[in-house]
Amino acid sequence: MTTASDAFDLTGKVAVVTGGSRGLGREMVRAFARHGADLVIASRKREACEALAREVEAETGRAALGVQCHVGHWSDCDALVERCYERFGRVDVLVNNAGMSPLYPSLAEVSEELFDKVMAVNLRGPFRLCALVGTRMAEGAGGSIINVSSIAAVQPTPLEVPYAAAKAGLNSLTVALARAFAPRVRVNCIMPGPFLTDISKAWTPEMLRGLARVVPLGRGGEAREIVGAALYLASAASSFTTGAVLKVDGGAAFAPA
Repeated sequence: MTTASDAFDLTGKVAVVTGGSRGLGREMVRAFARHGADLVIASRKREACEALAREVEAETGRAALGVQCHVGHWSDCDALVERCYERFGRVDVLVNNAGMSPLYPSLAEVSEELFDKVMAVNLRGPFRLCALVGTRMAEGAGGSIINVSSIAAVQPTPLEVPYAAAKAGLNSLTVALARAFAPRVRVNCIMPGPFLTDISKAWTPEMLRGLARVVPLGRGGEAREIVGAALYLASAASSFTTGAVLKVDGGAAFAPA
């Protein structure tokens, strides 16, 4: 008989998390390790990845590798995948969590460079990593891919137009790849709402106060509250779930303003 704890067990699995050194990625890394997985932690800052890798190993005894990677660069994505397979010989869980949404003064002042950078980090990089890792998973023992989108994909604001477009593309990519890599690979998406991570430190007091009005649960999410969704989609608990976009937003999307 399979128990609930068995269904969420990741013992013997290898998980890769981009944007894994802070915020939601950091919480997913720690949760996966606590449930038995070895980790590859990737972000643009090598020192932060390596520091978290040491912390994970000390706390859980699981193997952890920190890798510097700018997912907006195609060659960095290729190099990350090679490092993963050189070190562990397999990838069972891939989480495309890295993202960016830079501010801009007006839509007319969005530069080509800014637009391309937002698309590269939020959509092109996840596509490349999914293509490389998903293909190997499909040819091997299978696996789970988790893309991290945003409710901006379905309820965009004028402050995040390129970002919203990229995340809408990521939602679509999730569904397409779930079909492309079936039946051995499951591809799903977490669509977070407002979370009180490092990025929220740049929010204005008005934005923070507005959460009580636009989020039915009356607040922003804590980073640890992403863990349940991540563990579900990474593990055998979601064995019949693919092509899904799971909203984790306190009810914010489609809620009346």
